[in-house]
Amino acid sequence: MDIIKSRHSIRKYTDEQISREDLEKILEAGNYAPNAGGGQRSMMVALHNKELTRKLGIMNLAKFNRGNLVGSYVSKEQPSVIDDPTMKDGFYGAPTVIAIFSQGNFLLKTADAFCMAENIVLQATELGIASCIISRGEETFDSEEGRTLMKEWAVPDNYICQGFVVLGYIDGEQPVSKPRKPGRVQIIE
Repeated sequence: MDIIKSRHSIRKYTDEQISREDLEKILEAGNYAPNAGGGQRSMMVALHNKELTRKLGIMNLAKFNRGNLVGSYVSKEQPSVIDDPTMKDGFYGAPTVIAIFSQGNFLLKTADAFCMAENIVLQATELGIASCIISRGEETFDSEEGRTLMKEWAVPDNYICQGFVVLGYIDGEQPVSKPRKPGRVQIIE
């Protein structure tokens, strides 16, 4: 429970790269995530390269429509691209990103992918590495450039990116957890 409570979505990163050893532990955690029927239909591609991560982060925001976010606000301490329209990198300058792809025609593809993402962020937290789950996966690769990258990474043609987890070291102080909203938990007996 301590790891769960100490995890925060971090959107400010230093330039320091995480180690290959830690990245492999994080990927192992993702690989052991629960998945529908034990089918293991999701896969991860890790970019352990700050320049490639930034390039993909810019692609991630290229088709982002802020028009559907009227009234949305995320955080003053860790502002999101939703809060600050001047941001150009959807991955917030993190030096590493893991893209999660799932079999496109599988009904539970999104659930599988986000179970994987949850395992990834919890393992990262245990290692003292900051993280954030990012959406807009499918849109990021919806271009000739995106499809070329997927081919280079040996992602099967029928797979769709469901999301990303960015990884790195926090630039600044850990944010304080928001108070939990009342009425979100009930026990019926």
